[in-house]
This record gives sequence, structure tokens and C-alpha cells, in this order.
Amino acid sequence: MLPSARAEEAIPGFDQTKTEVDATQAWEPFSDRKVRVGIVGHGLCKFGLKFDLQHHPNVDLVAVSDLFPDRRAEMARQARCSKTYPSLEEMVKDDSIEAIFCATDAPSHARHAIHCMEHGKHVATAVPAFYGDIEDAESLLECCRKNSGLAYAMFETSCFHDDLYAMEKLYAAGVFGRIVYSEGEYCHPHSLGAPRLGSYKDWRMNGCRMWYPTHATAYYVGVTHKSFLDVSCQGTAPFDEDQRIPNAIGNTFSSEVGLFRTGEGGLSRMIICGSQGKYLEAGRIRGEYGGFDKTFTGDRTGKSRYAEAIKGGLQMKKYGLPPGVEPGGHGGSHGYLGHDFIDAILRGRKPRVGVIDALNMTTPGYYAHLSSMKDGETMKIPQYSL
Repeated sequence: MLPSARAEEAIPGFDQTKTEVDATQAWEPFSDRKVRVGIVGHGLCKFGLKFDLQHHPNVDLVAVSDLFPDRRAEMARQARCSKTYPSLEEMVKDDSIEAIFCATDAPSHARHAIHCMEHGKHVATAVPAFYGDIEDAESLLECCRKNSGLAYAMFETSCFHDDLYAMEKLYAAGVFGRIVYSEGEYCHPHSLGAPRLGSYKDWRMNGCRMWYPTHATAYYVGVTHKSFLDVSCQGTAPFDEDQRIPNAIGNTFSSEVGLFRTGEGGLSRMIICGSQGKYLEAGRIRGEYGGFDKTFTGDRTGKSRYAEAIKGGLQMKKYGLPPGVEPGGHGGSHGYLGHDFIDAILRGRKPRVGVIDALNMTTPGYYAHLSSMKDGETMKIPQYSL
């Protein structure tokens, strides 16, 4: 495949737009205030503008930024924004900006979030919360503690998938009971010999699969808002030994599968892989009284709890978005994440994926990879609280 053809191809995940919305839950204006927002990042995925923040009725897009002048100019044209900055470091000096979305390279997410909060800005980042440096986890948590009046959000797309959204509502209503077993899968096929997705300073090439786990781990953490306690993980290297060339961190695994013990005492299997097959950001759960795999299934108790929850007004479909804000890609999640961030700022509440959930989705992958490098040795996972 020629590089030019690859560039024109839709990036998997961005083409997933189907979603179900409850027509009875139309968006109603909560406030006429406009949050003054800056957006950073217009790289390969053009991710900064994918969440429709620039179209939100409660947003005034003050400025956009990208390190590369041509990308920055294209971003400004697409967003119809007249002010630009050459870097985040310059943007945070703008006192008129209240909130910043950082669609930057994964290794910079924690550092950039901290930098924004230290300058008094609400902040959202793309996933994961940090990439490869475990010290970033504690630094980010400490910054959020010191700046409790500021919103921090991680834009984990799985949390606004139709199925996970329903799972979270049912779990909170006590329908499932405790989760006995859960699965999450992030499978991003890559054909041998085909050009890989580009990345700033080649960060995608110099890490490992489990450092980018949140599309999968969200299928437990995003449902229960609980954590993983420990993990045993195995990796799969290319079958052709000539292809087993360690990267900058010594990794040769193209796929990693972890078995996690949860805080409830259950088990979770999480897969992050690049092998062939269907593109997946998917998962399922099995609880004491019921489970969910696209639809709900339960025993007599589970069915009774389900019926009671529905009778009590439980709504499992997503609510309507503001005019001009589209659900977007990754299972119709983009617009919901952007709206949730702005709504959280306006209402003074925590975003859908705050710092604890963000770390509980990201950190387990760091220890899973350590386990895989030690042939599956069980590794304890740190526990976080504000």
C-alpha cells in the first residue's frame, strides 16, 4: 500500500458513528455563559477539532495551537478561529482562556494537563492519562489535589459507547450485583509491511500495547468506577524471529493480554493487540444477577431488578446533544465527551472520566506490561484517591 493511499484511508474508530439517542431527553440550555476555550493539537488524527467544542453553544473558542505552522493554519481555518499560538506553553499565558483541550502526543498528556492547571485552566486530554512514565501518574494526581476547583477530564471514548453507557447506569442501580467477570478489547489491526500510523517523535513506535489500554479497561473501570488490584499479563511477539527487534524500551510484543483482579474480587481479561481481525473497542460484563453483551441478560433476581430500575425511570440511552454538536466517531462518543467537559465546568461537577477513573484505566496497563516482561509475574497495581 502506498503511503498516499494510507493517508486517505479512514483511521479505524473514526468511522464508527452509529449511536442511539433517547428522543425524550432533548438538550435544554442550562446556562447562557460561554466557556472561553483553547484547543491544542491537529496532528495525524486532526483530533483537536473532533469533539465539536468549537460548535458548542456554551463555548467561545478563543485560540487554537499546533507546533507545526501548516497544521496550525489548517486548524484555524477549519475552526474559524482567528487567534493562534505556536505552542501550549504560549497558549497558557493567555489569561482570557478558561479551559484547554490537549489533543497532543500521548507521552505529553500528563505534563500538559499539569501545565494547564498550574496556570489556572480547566483541562481535558485525549487518552491515555499518561504514557510510560509512572511518575506522571502521581504528579497528575497531586496537581488535581492542589487544584480541586478545576475540572480535569480524560476523553475516553468507550465511556460513551451505547453499551458501556447502559452498563454504567444498570450497575449503579444495583441490577448486576458485583461484577464476577469482565472483558475489554482494543484491537487495532495492522497489516504486515503496511505503513504504520505516524506520531510525534515516533511515540507510537517506542512504547508497548498496554501503555494505551483505556479503550479496553474502561469496560470495567468506566462501568463500576472501581479499580484493578493486580495483574498477570503475557505478550505475543512476531512469530518470525527476524521481526523481533526490540524498540526503544526493549519491547517486542505486538499484542498483550492481561488478567486483572478487581477491587470487588472478580476477574477482568483485557486485550490490547494489533493482529488481524475486526477492529474492536468492545467489552462485556457478567455479574452476580445479570450480564451485558450488547443487551442485558439476567436470572430471576437480575430480571426483577432490571424491571424495577426501568419502572423507576432509569434511562439507558444517551441524552440529546446541543444543536451543532454531533456524536461523531468512536461509537458516537466524541460530541458527548466534549459536551460533558463543558457541562462539568458550568455546573461545578466532576467530568465523566475524572482523574481517579483516568488513572485507574491507564495505570493497570503500565503494570501489565511489566508483568509481560517477567513472563506473567503477578504485579500489584497502585490504588488512588483524592
